[in-house]
Amino acid sequence: MKILAVSDIELGFLYQSSIVDRFYDVDLILSCGDLPHYYLEYMISMLNIPLYYVNGNHANKLEITTGGERNYPWGAVNLHGRCVTDDTGLLLAGIEGCQRYNLGSFQYTQSEMWMVSFKLIPRLLFNKLRYGRYLDIFITHAPPWKIHDQEDLPHQGIKAFRWFISVFQPTYHLHGHIHVYRNDTITKTKMNKTEVINCYGYRELFFDIRPFIKNN
Repeated sequence: MKILAVSDIELGFLYQSSIVDRFYDVDLILSCGDLPHYYLEYMISMLNIPLYYVNGNHANKLEITTGGERNYPWGAVNLHGRCVTDDTGLLLAGIEGCQRYNLGSFQYTQSEMWMVSFKLIPRLLFNKLRYGRYLDIFITHAPPWKIHDQEDLPHQGIKAFRWFISVFQPTYHLHGHIHVYRNDTITKTKMNKTEVINCYGYRELFFDIRPFIKNN
């Protein structure tokens, strides 16, 4: 299956009708945060495929549109603090926000991030028993500790995320939050069996779900 991952910055070619021609073969959209509701809704309506998301620290709690007020993108599924199984059989989990640095929305202390991560464990253990694996893709806004992060407090990585991927080893850990301005910026890092990817802007990924479906 083909996955379109997006984060942090709106791109013109994703917000026009040509998206249908360019991404006609995409099966799933994943958003790592800080994108407006209307932008995500446009992709859902044009591609007519599921979209899962987490909120970033700059996400709007409320947007006013011609369709009225909304506090989430219509047609999308919020993954924060949840582990879900997509209709394709893909196992997804997500955690929103970043390191707390002021009184803004969707910010957490390192301790709070540990608590949210721990709450996912029962469902992950169920996945292991039911499907033979804990998780396929972990979606967050912030990066894991010391992987793609920065030294300033708002952009420091999350310690719980580094532990999480080392223990449960999803195929992908997708994040945003760290803007990419240079071509030599590291945006992909392998940690054990997990590929950590900064999805700033957009990424096209592939996941072969067929072996897992045959096993189940």
